[in-house]
Amino acid sequence: MKQILLIFIAINLFSCNYFTFKKDDRKPVARVNDSYLYESDLQNIFTSNNSKQDSIKLVKNYINSWIKHELLLNKAKLNLVEETKKFEELVKKYREDLFINSYKEKVVEQYLDTVVTENDIENFYKNNHSNFRLSEDLIKLKYIKIGKNVLNKKELTKLFKSDKQEDLDSLKTKELQLKSMNLNDSIWVKYSDLVSKVPIFKDIDKKQLLKKDYFIQKEDSLSLYLLKISNVLVVGNFAPKSYIKPTIKQVILQQRKLKLLKNIEETLVNDARKKQQFEIY
Repeated sequence: MKQILLIFIAINLFSCNYFTFKKDDRKPVARVNDSYLYESDLQNIFTSNNSKQDSIKLVKNYINSWIKHELLLNKAKLNLVEETKKFEELVKKYREDLFINSYKEKVVEQYLDTVVTENDIENFYKNNHSNFRLSEDLIKLKYIKIGKNVLNKKELTKLFKSDKQEDLDSLKTKELQLKSMNLNDSIWVKYSDLVSKVPIFKDIDKKQLLKKDYFIQKEDSLSLYLLKISNVLVVGNFAPKSYIKPTIKQVILQQRKLKLLKNIEETLVNDARKKQQFEIY
């Protein structure tokens, strides 16, 4: 009898142009004590890919899960009477916080100035320079990885070692002959990122590798690795502006956000005071 009822419910919900549902007539499909599950509660469990057999299974599983949930809830309420008030207060606070935070997000989205200029970043960096100490080693580097079977390895190595711009440009045109490369040595990168992405350099003593104008050539059974360190900043040095720039931008935006919200709160309180919308006894 239960199986027939489930089939009827699933077909009834699954039909009618797949998901054009009739007006809810509050027809119950299950009950736990004084709580009821209605046909209309099941409409969102289907997708357009469900077959009728899948729909029957979905209905059965959903009803069984609902029954277990309601039974557990009733048992919990019965055995946690002393917790009820605390839970209700938590729910009330969560609801209030949800409204307040959603409103704040809307205010920030509408009124926050998100344009951070180079001048803003420069002034912030100067005024807070002492706070930007490095917690990890940074390097500027050039790097290429050449396959063992590449015929012109000597030419590629010569171009890589050269300090001439035309040789660097020529090397860039041979990118397809390289397994991987980084020829922009004007950008600071973390030492940890280097050894993570190119594990073969983990074998090199860190103190030896972290030297300005350091060149090393290593190889394994498959590839040849060339690395040149052009500059180094170790832990404890001041972070360069170019490296810390994204962080500065985020800090500036966060400060603006906090200031905006504070102004909104102060304006709200002042307006309410003028309109005598609150009193302190």
